[in-house]
Amino acid sequence: MSLARHTAYNLAGQLLPLALSLLTIPIYLRLIGEARFGVMALLWLFVGYMGMFDFGVGQATARQLSHIESAAPNKQARVLWTALVISLALGLVGALVAWLAGGWFFAHRAAIEDGLRAELLAALPWAAIAVPAVALTSVLNGSLQARGAFAEINLIGALTNALVLLAPLAIAATGRVELPALVAVVACSRVLVLSLLFWRVKRKWLSAAPMMIDRHAALGLLRFGGWATVSAVVGPLLVVLDRFLIGSHLGAKAVSSYVIPFQLAERTTTLASALGYALFPRVAACTLESERQQLATDCLRVLALWTSPLVAFALMLSGPFLAWWISPDLAAQSTPVAQVLFLAFWLSSLAMVPYIKLLATGRPDLVAKSHLLQLVPYVALLSYALQTWGLVGAALAFASRVVIDFLLLAHWAGFLGAAFRLLAIPSGLLLCALGVTSSEGLPLVWRWAVSFALALALLAWSLVQARQRMPFSGRSHL
Repeated sequence: MSLARHTAYNLAGQLLPLALSLLTIPIYLRLIGEARFGVMALLWLFVGYMGMFDFGVGQATARQLSHIESAAPNKQARVLWTALVISLALGLVGALVAWLAGGWFFAHRAAIEDGLRAELLAALPWAAIAVPAVALTSVLNGSLQARGAFAEINLIGALTNALVLLAPLAIAATGRVELPALVAVVACSRVLVLSLLFWRVKRKWLSAAPMMIDRHAALGLLRFGGWATVSAVVGPLLVVLDRFLIGSHLGAKAVSSYVIPFQLAERTTTLASALGYALFPRVAACTLESERQQLATDCLRVLALWTSPLVAFALMLSGPFLAWWISPDLAAQSTPVAQVLFLAFWLSSLAMVPYIKLLATGRPDLVAKSHLLQLVPYVALLSYALQTWGLVGAALAFASRVVIDFLLLAHWAGFLGAAFRLLAIPSGLLLCALGVTSSEGLPLVWRWAVSFALALALLAWSLVQARQRMPFSGRSHL
């Protein structure tokens, strides 16, 4: 099992939606307007949060199938059928909850103008359909992940992302810009791809056993999913809470001014997501803790070497890019937000390694405890920062939470000391770069010069570390 090759597959599969997002967001803003785009973003954030009704069954499926990789095909098929039945039941419950809870929230709590509110409520039933589709897709992808079929996963994922981004855009181009039409075509696209994925998995693996529920497999899946359920509820809330509070307090246009730099900065986690997705079955299959530890440390080093210089250049170029990509007005409001979020998502990328190690070794309880410890302080800090500093305050609160998350996960995964030694230099240089790029006291030419020098220093550090540690050499675990 080649971790580098599987990471490359995952990375390629994530670059397509990145490219499509960069191309389509300005077109969406022109066709449907900033306010409607912000409302649609809120709706999909809500549906994404309802993805918690997967209850960790997708990850549990990947882990359980990795453990029984050499078992008889009918035993593996029984596990997968069991996971699909459980996931379908949970997904249907999630769809009902999404419909009811979404109707209450968007009708009474969100700061949305009446015309758009009516559109959103009419689109909500279509959005609810996506909840069981996402839950079932997670289980099917987990089965492919356990078998190392990352080329197939990413081919189907690329098709999903292309349809989800381009189908509603095609509808909007015809003049149908109402939310029900846009959301309906996204829901239908997800169901279509789910059908294709199910046909592929059924033909290859599920045919070894009839549809059934294996009680032993169900207990194993739900046991893993118990603590994973807590993370499934709290974890996504920690990620989307800032935009919901912005929508409640500042309105849909403010959501657009925040969600655009948020999505841009979030794309810097592409490599970490690709590596983490490939790492999970590899760590789950390890039998020695020393092997798992070395593998995780190597992955953390690779992520730090590749992402640190990129984030330094992103801090410097985010303002000009937003002005060119969207508009100078949005850049003036969103650049400070983007700069803070770029640094936050850099650390979030690195936190992917201890997160995956804990899940793959059967400790979802520690991940859940980390999320629970963060929730109340984060809500308090976010509310205060949003009221005091606006959108930048929301970004700073999000960044503070990510720091705590990384420290807790790295400590429980057993390599906090190694992480400190590895990240001391890049984190210091990136903090300096953030201070320089966000400083209004320095002349513009000095800001550019110092920022560029800091980015070059990080690039030099990465090259030196790569030569000394040789993370891609034959001795690497990658």
